[in-house]
Amino acid sequence: MIKIKLHNTLTRKKQIFVPLDENNVRLYLCGPTVYDRAHLGNARNVIMFDVLYRLLIQVYGKKSITYVRNFTDIDDKINNKSLESGRPITDITSETIQWYLDDMAALGNLEPNLMPKATDYIPQMINFIERLITEGFAYVEEGHVLFSVSKYKNYGKLSGRSVEDMIAGARVEIASYKRDPMDFVLWKPSEKNLPGWESPWGRGRPGWHIECSAMAHDILGATFDIHGGGNDLQFPHHENEIAQSCCAYPESEFARYWLHNEMLQVDGKKMSKSLGNFFTVRDLLDKGFAGEVIRFVFLSTHYSKPMDWNLPKAMEAENILRKWRGLTKDNTEIVSIPDEVVQILSDDLNTAGVISLIHSYASKGEIGKLKAAANFLGILTEEMGEWCAEVDVSSLEDLFMTLRKQAIESKNFENVDKLRSKLTNAGLDVQIGKSNVTLVQNARFSQLKVTEILDFYGLS
Repeated sequence: MIKIKLHNTLTRKKQIFVPLDENNVRLYLCGPTVYDRAHLGNARNVIMFDVLYRLLIQVYGKKSITYVRNFTDIDDKINNKSLESGRPITDITSETIQWYLDDMAALGNLEPNLMPKATDYIPQMINFIERLITEGFAYVEEGHVLFSVSKYKNYGKLSGRSVEDMIAGARVEIASYKRDPMDFVLWKPSEKNLPGWESPWGRGRPGWHIECSAMAHDILGATFDIHGGGNDLQFPHHENEIAQSCCAYPESEFARYWLHNEMLQVDGKKMSKSLGNFFTVRDLLDKGFAGEVIRFVFLSTHYSKPMDWNLPKAMEAENILRKWRGLTKDNTEIVSIPDEVVQILSDDLNTAGVISLIHSYASKGEIGKLKAAANFLGILTEEMGEWCAEVDVSSLEDLFMTLRKQAIESKNFENVDKLRSKLTNAGLDVQIGKSNVTLVQNARFSQLKVTEILDFYGLS
C-alpha cells in the first residue's frame, strides 16, 4: 500500500499517515459560518481537503472514508444580519449554505460524506459542557460557562506558543465573569430577541469552539485521524478544541494529524475590503473566471505556502487548461491513474508536482495519462468543461461593425483600431466581409480577456 506523508502541525514535521483503522479513515474540516458568501480564501482549505479526500479514496477505497465538514449556523454575525435585515435566521443560513455548496461545487470539489449544522447538535454540546464542569475543567459564572485554560497543561502545544505569548498576540476578551483572561466561553446567555436553548445554566447558546468538538466527537468518535483548516484557526479555535476535547475525554487524542493551509493574497497583498482586493468566489465566477481555472491556480501552489491570486496567473491557467482540453478532446482511451501520480501526491499533497508531471505527459503525447492524472486532481472533467465551449462574441461583432461604420463616415479609425487591437490580444481573428464581421477564436484565445473587453464596453 502507498504510504501517505502529511505535515502534521501538532508535531511540526512530515509524518507517514497511519490511520487508526484502515477500514474507517476519519477526517474533519472546519466549515464556514453561514452569514454571507464564501470569500476566495475560504476556498483554499476546501480544495486542500478535497485533494486529500480523493487521495484517501484512491488508497483506502471510498467506503472506508468518512469526511465531515460542518456549518456554523449559530453566531453573532448571523444574529446581527438577521436583526439588521429583519429576515429570519433560518432563511439567512439556509440561503447561505446553498450558496456555499454551489460555489464549492463550481470549483470542482466533491461533497463530504456528512455536513452537520451546529443547531442540530445542541444536546451533544450541553452534555459535553456538563462533562467538563464535572471533571473540574469548566466553571459557571454570571450565566456563562467557561473553560479554565490553566487546568490544561498542554495548552499551546498546537500553535507552539506559551500562554503569555498568546495573551500578548491575541485580542483576549476581558470580562467580569472570567477568572482568567485566557478562559474561553463554552455557553453564554441569550436575550429574548436572540436564538437560545434551555440548559442547566439557563436559556442560552453555545460558544464557537465547543461546536466542532461536540460534532466531531458525536460523528467520528473521541479520537479520529485528521483535522484541518486555515492556519488562522490554529489559535484560538483549534487550540481550544484540543483543550476541551482532551479534558472531557482524557483517554482520547482528539485529532492525531493536523493540516493547516497558508493564507491567500491578491496581487501580493493580504486580501481585505479596505484595500479593495476582497473577492468572494461568486464575484470571480460572475466576472467570467471559470471554476476550473480558479481551481488550477490554487493547485499550482502547495497548500503550506502563501498563495497569490492575480490575473496573469489566471490567464496562464486558462491557456494551459484550454490546451490540455484540446489534446484530450477526442481521446477515448481509458487509463488508470499512474502510480507515479499517486506517489507524488502522497508526499504531503504535492499538487504542483502532479501538474508538472501532467505537463510532461502533454509534451510526450501521453494523452491517456494526462487525462487520468488531471481528473485525479479534479480538472479536465466533463462537468468542469462548459467554460471551454465556443464563446458568444456576437455583441462584439455588432460593436465592431458599428464602430467601423462610424469610422468610415468620420474618417477617424481610432476607436475601431483600439477594439481590433483588444480583440487580437484576446486571441480573436477579425475577418471583415462586405456587410459583416466574424470573430474567430485562435490558439491564443482567452475567455478572461474577452470578458474584460465586454466589461470595458458595457456589453457584459
